[in-house]
Amino acid sequence: MASQGSKSAASILLILNLILYFIVIVIAAWAVNHGIKRSKETASVLSIPARIFPIYFPMGNMATGFFVIFSLLAGVVGVATSLTGLHNVFLWNGPNLHTAAASSVTTWALTLLAMGLACKEIELGWTDANLRTLEVITIIVSGTQMFSVFAIHAGIEDAIAQEKYRTGRV
Repeated sequence: MASQGSKSAASILLILNLILYFIVIVIAAWAVNHGIKRSKETASVLSIPARIFPIYFPMGNMATGFFVIFSLLAGVVGVATSLTGLHNVFLWNGPNLHTAAASSVTTWALTLLAMGLACKEIELGWTDANLRTLEVITIIVSGTQMFSVFAIHAGIEDAIAQEKYRTGRV
């Protein structure tokens, strides 16, 4: 019975993460597009080292470029992890749950990196509303991804115990 609770919690968290990571992708992709369109005229007035820096965004501060790129990367990996994680959780056996656990930990690490850059951007200040939304959603999704990792890891123990009980290897 405990496994059904872990299975439903993991499924709900993975669906929530799928939605949140999709929102992160949309906002980060908009920021990259906006940065590409406006960086030529904005970067032309900068001094030489800043002008040739490849990750310059006309909105936000100097941490914005790194934050947007890593948020986009975490979003894409997070969507892929959530989709494959849902498939693995629905199968609910040891090897599939180990796969879901490994990919969710990797995604959590990338999301924590993006969250750290979001905190740095908040510390530096001066961002517009879209970037603040991306910062907040990145911080929220890092927490929900953490809970998802914990739910999947709790489910691994339950699934392995069930498999041992069914095969008689108690």
